[in-house]
Amino acid sequence: MIRILAAILCVLLAAGQATAIVGGADATDENGAGRHVVLIVGSRGNSCTGVAVARDLVLTAAHCVTAGADYRLVEFDSGQRPTLKAVTNIARHPQFKLDTLLAHRATADVALLKLAEPLPAAVMPAALAGNRTVTVGERLIVVGYGVAVRGDGRSGGTAMIATLAVTGRPGTLQIRLADPVSLGERAGLGACTGDSGAPVLERGSDKYLVVGLVSWSTGPGDSAGCGGLTGVTPLTLYRDWIRATARKLGSPLPAPAAP
Repeated sequence: MIRILAAILCVLLAAGQATAIVGGADATDENGAGRHVVLIVGSRGNSCTGVAVARDLVLTAAHCVTAGADYRLVEFDSGQRPTLKAVTNIARHPQFKLDTLLAHRATADVALLKLAEPLPAAVMPAALAGNRTVTVGERLIVVGYGVAVRGDGRSGGTAMIATLAVTGRPGTLQIRLADPVSLGERAGLGACTGDSGAPVLERGSDKYLVVGLVSWSTGPGDSAGCGGLTGVTPLTLYRDWIRATARKLGSPLPAPAAP
């Protein structure tokens, strides 16, 4: 396990300031959405994105932290050199079903990671959005550490941001996002490998609010790959579980934001 995690670190070091999220822009300025996200790596060689919701608590997708593997957070210093940080507890939603997710159907794809020590000051917890329904055409923000080129792990490792449009039939079970220009029919903006668990945000009056988490992506025209649709698990049905589980883990969340 130690060797696998060390190998992941080597890839991240080689990645340097490479891009992430297909077609996205850099989100690492100190006041941007990138200050809310963290990079998660697993002993099976996978990587995902998570969003800080408390100083020692990270929200991510349940499929990112399946049983039988060890997980760590990657912390970057001012020179973008990564070190691994311990995770002491992982809570996956009890109704999450991997087979359902793989079929691009709705499931409780949410999990919480309790950290051994607080996040660095540069990482700021984000608030959960209030209970509301998104509408077709609405613009939401995705920020993640995923790759810019499918299959090339070296093209990831930096928080990148993209603004996507709600499409299809959004509801409390699933939201689908697409590039506002290409609408998923040709290559455009979208989540990719490593962006699973990334927060889908709306801009509040003075802060970003977490609406949902990235669960899957497709290529153009519903093909395999990235740059087509971005599938999102909205938090509406799971906010009570998130808040209750946070309390059990000793990291209670602030009162939910107003709609």
